[in-house]
Amino acid sequence: MSDVKPAAPRSLAEALRARDDASLAALLRSRPDLVTPVPTDLTQLATRAGTRASVLRALERLDRFAQQTAQALAVAPDPATYGELLALLAGDEGDPAVTDALPGAVATLRGQALVWGGDDRLRLVRTAQELLAPSPQHPSPTGLGPTVREATAGMSPGRIQEIVAAAGLPATHDAVSAAVALTGLFGDRGRLAALLAKAPAESLDVLTRLVWGPPYGQVTADPAPRLRWLLDRGLLLPTAPGTVVLPREVALHLRGGRAHRTPEPLPPAVVAASVHRARVVDSTAAGQAFTALATIEELLKDWDEGGPAVLRAGGLSVRDLKRTAVALDVSEPVAAFWVELAHAAGLIASDGETDERFAATPLYDEWRDRPPAERWAQLAETWLTATRTPGLVGGRDGKDRTLAALGPGLDRSAAPEVRHRVLALLADLPPGGAPTPGSVLDRLRWERPPRREDDLRSRLARWTLTEAELLGITGRGALAGHGRVLLGLADADLASAADDAPPHTGDNLPHPGDAPPHPGGDASDDASDAGAKLPVHHRSRPHPVPEPLSAAEQAVASAAAARALAPQLPEPLDHVLLQADLTAVAPGPLQRPLAEVLGVVADVESKGGATVYRFTPGSVRRGLDAGQTASDLHAFLATHSRTPVPQPLAYLIDDVARRHGHLRIGAASAYVRCDDDAVLGEILADKRSAGLRLRRLAPTVLAAQTDPGSLLEGLRAMGFAPAAESAEGDVLITRALAHRTPPRAAPEPVPDGPPPPDATLLRAAIRAIRAGDLAATTPRKDTPATTGGDLPRTGPAETLATMQAAVLTGQTLWIGYVNAEGAASQRVIAPVRVEGGYVTAYDHTADEVRTYPLHRITGVAELAAEDERAGGPDGETGSG
Repeated sequence: MSDVKPAAPRSLAEALRARDDASLAALLRSRPDLVTPVPTDLTQLATRAGTRASVLRALERLDRFAQQTAQALAVAPDPATYGELLALLAGDEGDPAVTDALPGAVATLRGQALVWGGDDRLRLVRTAQELLAPSPQHPSPTGLGPTVREATAGMSPGRIQEIVAAAGLPATHDAVSAAVALTGLFGDRGRLAALLAKAPAESLDVLTRLVWGPPYGQVTADPAPRLRWLLDRGLLLPTAPGTVVLPREVALHLRGGRAHRTPEPLPPAVVAASVHRARVVDSTAAGQAFTALATIEELLKDWDEGGPAVLRAGGLSVRDLKRTAVALDVSEPVAAFWVELAHAAGLIASDGETDERFAATPLYDEWRDRPPAERWAQLAETWLTATRTPGLVGGRDGKDRTLAALGPGLDRSAAPEVRHRVLALLADLPPGGAPTPGSVLDRLRWERPPRREDDLRSRLARWTLTEAELLGITGRGALAGHGRVLLGLADADLASAADDAPPHTGDNLPHPGDAPPHPGGDASDDASDAGAKLPVHHRSRPHPVPEPLSAAEQAVASAAAARALAPQLPEPLDHVLLQADLTAVAPGPLQRPLAEVLGVVADVESKGGATVYRFTPGSVRRGLDAGQTASDLHAFLATHSRTPVPQPLAYLIDDVARRHGHLRIGAASAYVRCDDDAVLGEILADKRSAGLRLRRLAPTVLAAQTDPGSLLEGLRAMGFAPAAESAEGDVLITRALAHRTPPRAAPEPVPDGPPPPDATLLRAAIRAIRAGDLAATTPRKDTPATTGGDLPRTGPAETLATMQAAVLTGQTLWIGYVNAEGAASQRVIAPVRVEGGYVTAYDHTADEVRTYPLHRITGVAELAAEDERAGGPDGETGSG
């Protein structure tokens, strides 16, 4: 066995070439932009991994400590040793947490192809070095300035010699050696400490103000003595007229060797401010899930005959959003959430008519017929994966235009990832634990530090906590059992078993912020679960953040969540309680046929755990207009009431029915006819009828100069109960006509960059990259066929002869090949058979037997012998 160690990589390409397939797959999965399109070889992969856009994207996706590690490498010597990097992060006094976390951070940077080289020669890729290194235009996040060598690069030789002399160093023969001497002085902790011990207190105060950054300061043409002392000794160096900088070596000495004031090797703790029993959490969440379904149905019922008009720029007007909020009895932001959720689920869309309006889609009718738990699962899955962000409604876009609900500009590609991560953090807490929002935001900022003051991820996280509660994924701020199943973190059986688990020992203190229990829940359970305010800290070492589920996996998880939720949803009731004050109380959710009829013959007065309906003459008339008779209404109420039908309600129905249809209205333009001419005389004598412009045509007929609809409304406003009739004299039964859009697909989420490649694509990509790299790096014999281009060039006769000889000798050849689309490539093959103008060969680059037309082969060349290959490929390049 050979003891020869592999040579250290000279470039990122060589470092990637030394990786195994699993490591390359992890790189392509974490940086999917590298695989679109698939690189031809590892050198191209390294080049692409070093582009500015790709590096910037990769740096933004690092956690805070990995970013701090990269920032420390940017101010370390190039290349740096692992010990030098550890010293910059842990400081002179050391930090056990940093020592433990640093190997993982370095491994992350290596895995992301942002750092390459062994522990004795760690290098940032060149682009990352340029992005993170200090400069006057782009200060380093560490607050450090340039080194002495960088700061003195443009200084005159005479001036730098003066600084060397003032610092107590011997004169040198040139500026370069003078900068080296000054660097040696400032890099020697003992000698620099002795120099600073001689500094005036005022001068040390100046250094203290600059030590943690920014390292630049302004000076006048005649600096004060405290500044002059520092300038003379190079402790402050001029970078531009009137500007000075604190050299990096001096700052690190004053900082105790630390690159950062506060290294953050561990993620902040997620604090559970209150803990509830799992049964109470699930019951509360299930109640809210049912409320979510009822709210969506109420919204679509309100828009059933055609909803609000679509703005010319797209979306819902502010007035229509307010009207919808009033109809749903919620605030405008909450109304925007429900409207956007229904739109994202494909339940509402624009009808595409000339007078464009929003309306329900045919998919809504299918959705409404599904079981409640399945309807909820569809809404929850839609919310979890949608990029539409309702929280932005009412804000301003880049052109200072108001962002409207259902309008453009509301997609944020980070929304699905943030929602998934927030819920995953809740799942990491003890069962029933409700976190403080601040601790969740702090954790997210550590996992993905914001680049700008406008921290979109923090706003998305706050909206996620609110929306998850509205949707019933969480209850009382804690993740419900069916919410865990929705995330793929548990199955339906485990979630059901959690409901029967013993109560948490901390569940015995009152929590004033708790929501009331679900109406179908056990009040005694809620009383014992007051929600203890117990600060439970969830702090752990950094671990890989779980990726959101694929579409297929999410569909399976959603179906399981529906099964977990179904037993907890209240059963719809088939009865109401009629009361003597002309109201009906529904003590829970009603079956749909009952709710639909009751919604026609009565008005909803209040909603909540129990819905109160009120019967009025107008509502009873509405039922009669819809084709019901008085006897139908009496039978309906007697069948569905657990209490006797009150006498006042029976009298109301009979009274309205007796007068309903007594007047008949038809089209003349419009007319009124009545068998009782006294009633018509009463109408004519009423001043309120002046606007209808009525005149008597016969003792029992009045004519109007208005349309039948306006005449109906006018007489109803005067207290009469007219009925419309057809041209044949039959009473017209009026029913609302549901308005539906043409079939519409739900809006597609806007992806956050290229989608992560699946396992099949990764295997194919790595295979293609390895094949291309083999063809590009395999040594060839130096022959005329291999000169003058990237592909070998030989004539047809020579190509055929070489192929036939290789079949006999079993030799491996390097060929150039142009496919039917004209794309050129190079391959390494072992010919097996040559006949009929084709060569059949084992293709090492594709790892399979293939057949190639000889006329598409540009040329052929022999590979170098084994002793020639030992030196490795010449001229390797890559991004460093």
